[in-house]
Amino acid sequence: MEEEKDETEVPLLIKKREETEASELGLGRKVWNESKKLWRIVGPAIFLRIATYSMNMVSQAFVGHLGDLELASMSIANTFSGFNFGLLLGMASALETLCGQAYGAKKHHLLGVYLQRSWLVLFGCAVLLLPMYVFATPFLELVGEPPELARQAGFVCVWFIPTHFAFAFLFPLNRFLQSQLKNSVTAVTSGFTLTVHILLSWLVVFKWEYGLLGATVTLGFSWWLLVLCQFAYVACGGCPLTWKGFSMEAFLDLWEFVKLSAASGVMLCLENWYYRVLILLTGNLENAAIAVDAISICMNINNWEMMIPLAFFAGTGVRVANELGGGNSRGAKFATIVSVVTSSMIGIMFCCIIMVFHDKFALIFSSSQVVLIAVDKLSPILAVTILLNSVQPILSGVAVGAGWQATVAYVNIGTYYIIGIPIGILLGWIFHLGVPGIWAGMIGGTVVQTIVLTYITLRCDWDKEALKASERVEKWTISRRENT
Repeated sequence: MEEEKDETEVPLLIKKREETEASELGLGRKVWNESKKLWRIVGPAIFLRIATYSMNMVSQAFVGHLGDLELASMSIANTFSGFNFGLLLGMASALETLCGQAYGAKKHHLLGVYLQRSWLVLFGCAVLLLPMYVFATPFLELVGEPPELARQAGFVCVWFIPTHFAFAFLFPLNRFLQSQLKNSVTAVTSGFTLTVHILLSWLVVFKWEYGLLGATVTLGFSWWLLVLCQFAYVACGGCPLTWKGFSMEAFLDLWEFVKLSAASGVMLCLENWYYRVLILLTGNLENAAIAVDAISICMNINNWEMMIPLAFFAGTGVRVANELGGGNSRGAKFATIVSVVTSSMIGIMFCCIIMVFHDKFALIFSSSQVVLIAVDKLSPILAVTILLNSVQPILSGVAVGAGWQATVAYVNIGTYYIIGIPIGILLGWIFHLGVPGIWAGMIGGTVVQTIVLTYITLRCDWDKEALKASERVEKWTISRRENT
């Protein structure tokens, strides 16, 4: 009890002096200080996300040089996996709210309990999602995919199951380490795993000639290697303040945790699913294999670059949660502004890169001239998508830091699935614009969503949010005391 008191108490005089000193700093100095705090999280998070997503890209690149059908099958299977990836990733982002606010309030003991609760919730969810993999082939045939493509993709989906369960344990570990600023650990482990994955993929696919199946099994092995590396760090003394071993407390108050995790999952998976739906819709067009290849290459480039905004999403969530947990409403608002501006500048740079290399970047995945031409035609829309995605995830990160996940979930349903997809279908089929029409309509949904999130953020009462964060942390602390 005494230890808990020492951990949380800060003399009022010191706190007031710190706030006064912060307010006297010039704008440039304040931006510099906030940028350092932000990049301490975002830098390793970018490396982590690019490295882990690159594992999927590496597998797809190796498979793409086996043939068009193999590439399309892997793309469809990755899309299926991506649906569940988005849901589990979103559910794990509840830890960004809870761990971030607890860490900001110096309630370190809560982080390990939150991690274990998240594992329980995500594992249960992963079990419920298994039918998506098992019955992938009939589902793909039902939505109009060519039979040969549906069978091959369904076969790959079954072998994606080990990867699926790895997500349930990895994502909470990432958030747990990230919320206490141990980002170098996630960066080093992901870099090591990517290196192993590239070597193994080359050996299995080309040297030993196990082809598509070998690439899929190797991918699952690599994801589990990453899980074991990060857990070994946590369990072997890397987090002495926040990891006290497995505890029965993880089973307490699970329903409250499930509700926040579910809201987080719905919020992020609706975003993650949105453009993955584009690949499934494309499979119903003429020359489906070529169309799927072209759009999947664009989506791979988009998703690869998206790892940078998603790192800012995570960094913003942690910074906002830390500041709100510590009662600093102005700090939370300023962190939001710095993050949005920084990410937007990076988005503009990548948008320009896509336009310059519009006829070159597809060579990473395919040497088919037909596919290369199809990708070249889609490059302007890809550039616009990248630009928009440099802003929208950061606003979602603010929502995670403040705990607004349920509100943003409703926004995503309305803008993506009531506006974006219907307009895309209208342009793609009714007006016969094909893939560009479907994609352009979906971009319209992203534009509306970004506008709505901007309005919500601008209207935010940061003092009120800081009070809510303090009450949330105190509620979990009281609940823990009552049950121990």
